[in-house]
Amino acid sequence: MKPSPRRGAMRAALAALGATALAVGLAACGGSSGGGGGGGTGTGGAEAAPVKLALVGYSVAKSVYDSVQPAFSATDKGAGVSWDSSYGASGDQSRAVVNGLAADYVAFSLEPDVTRLVDAGLVDPTWNSGPTKGIVSDSVVVFVVRKGNPKNIKTWDDVVKDGVKIITPNPGSSGAAKWNIMGAYAHGLSKGGAADGKDFLTKFYNNIVSLPASGREATSAFTSGTGDVLISYENEAILAKQNGQSLDYVVPEDSFLIENPAAVTKTAPAQAKAFLDFVLSVEGQKLFAQKGFRPVIDGVDVGKVQGANDESKPFPTIKKLHTVAELGGWKAINSLLFDSNTGLVTQIQKEKGLG
Repeated sequence: MKPSPRRGAMRAALAALGATALAVGLAACGGSSGGGGGGGTGTGGAEAAPVKLALVGYSVAKSVYDSVQPAFSATDKGAGVSWDSSYGASGDQSRAVVNGLAADYVAFSLEPDVTRLVDAGLVDPTWNSGPTKGIVSDSVVVFVVRKGNPKNIKTWDDVVKDGVKIITPNPGSSGAAKWNIMGAYAHGLSKGGAADGKDFLTKFYNNIVSLPASGREATSAFTSGTGDVLISYENEAILAKQNGQSLDYVVPEDSFLIENPAAVTKTAPAQAKAFLDFVLSVEGQKLFAQKGFRPVIDGVDVGKVQGANDESKPFPTIKKLHTVAELGGWKAINSLLFDSNTGLVTQIQKEKGLG
């Protein structure tokens, strides 16, 4: 339940901090489309004016925000709030915001997609200074397999065996793809060093039969019959089973910690920050857990999670959980693996003729 060593010491304080933040008065807020600028005058005890917030997110997160948004709107701080939501591949969504797509609250697959907005002057540089470092949900990389696991896929080494057909999203557009690839690379590194990491990634790419644009599109391709194994988020596998898909998933003994960030933009009305606080509250995190995401704060009684391998204990402890920090941080990772000219993944995809 507490997979992130980077944030473990900080999470216990979050519930109290969130309560403090939510106590801040919102009477002066105007809406992104509800009339009145961000610094409007107070209304005293009057009913909150309607406001529509623009949420821009990565595709896999749609199911959970579809649950969290109405729960927030039912609270005092969310009264009068409605939504204009847009979902797609994380990298594509981040670039769209930079290019003018309206956004008050952004939810992406990985931190660099928020950093892009910081660099563009759209999100404050302190967005990740709180107790969870800007992360609102955790997950781990898993193997989604056909019902009954006919290929007997249990480990990363099974995934790269001859004849196993892999589906994973395209790292050029999808954040989920980068997590998957980092999981494969970290497994290779554990065999000895950089050369082993490259060798394992090459074997991994030898078996890829489809690179859909997003994590959600990859799931759709798999459930439509393509491939033997889908490399995916744990939460995406749980959601697919919740939706009645006939499949199984395997949590490998060594996996990669997925940390999904969210932030508010500089011009967002105060309700957007209140929504972020709600997402990070015990109530909000339980809603995330019910959709298969691992909570990022302590004290969340997740209860039974439908679709999990063990619904009463939905989030098993990973024997070896690799992290971004272990690979040197995002700057080093992007340079080594994903640079558009010299990245190892870029070079392998070009060699394989994969876009």
